[in-house]
Amino acid sequence: MISVIILTKNEEADLPICLQSLQWTDDVHVLDSLSTDRTVEIAYQYGASVATNAFESFGKQRNFALQNISLKYNWILFLDADEVATPEFAAAVLKTTAEADENIAGYYCCWKMMLEGRWLKRCDNFPKWQLRLLRKGRVTYTDFGHGQKEDQVLGKAEYLREPYLHYGFSKGWSHWIERHNRYSTLEAEARLKHRPPFKNIFSKHGSTRNPALKSWLSRVPGWPLLRFIHAYIFALGFTEGIQGLTYCINISYYEYMIIIKMREIMTNNKVKTQNVDAPAHNDTEAAALVLQASE
Repeated sequence: MISVIILTKNEEADLPICLQSLQWTDDVHVLDSLSTDRTVEIAYQYGASVATNAFESFGKQRNFALQNISLKYNWILFLDADEVATPEFAAAVLKTTAEADENIAGYYCCWKMMLEGRWLKRCDNFPKWQLRLLRKGRVTYTDFGHGQKEDQVLGKAEYLREPYLHYGFSKGWSHWIERHNRYSTLEAEARLKHRPPFKNIFSKHGSTRNPALKSWLSRVPGWPLLRFIHAYIFALGFTEGIQGLTYCINISYYEYMIIIKMREIMTNNKVKTQNVDAPAHNDTEAAALVLQASE
């Protein structure tokens, strides 16, 4: 069997359908970040155990869960409250972990991005990969941008091809825009301060390749517009109706926010450097300058 960990904060709207999709396991844990709604109450109603930890970042929160929650099984699946394990995904998880060699530390999982009931396969560049299924004691996480990526992996990481569902817009566009405004600040800092080596662009592993692509493409003039053109035209996002157009516009706007915040950070850093390098005057020199100016 599988132990499941769900990270939450004010997820009363999404959590029920996530928990309903996990009735195939008897070890579900909710790690809550001090919710003020009915999230914890709903978790208990569905038989999940609940732990609490103030949220700092996704990487730290996942590591806290791995280090502090008492898990029943040797295999662990991370889901978010707006994600749903389909019967096909659950069957693939159970079958894959039962047959896994001992040298396998975990599996990259992918998702179907859903908007208004439509799978945005082309707009969202399916498949995208995150290491979400792991063997106990074999994987740790580190922060990257607004999210996280695997840090230490003791063994091999393979791929689970059957996707789960991701309802990233379930709380409405106002919530999505507000959240991605915060995310864009973290992404801007990460792309400037932690730019991966250029060679990572050619990696066969999406978790290595995608951060490198984002970081390097952010420096290409007109990148937000190019992001839209690639997703909507070359990736055939226009075939996914009004949902595809809406998604492509907003994801391009998100990239634009990242670009202007990168520029803002660089400008602020330049000003700070100039201030540090400027010659300092002592009090006597300052007084002399004032007298000279008044003559």
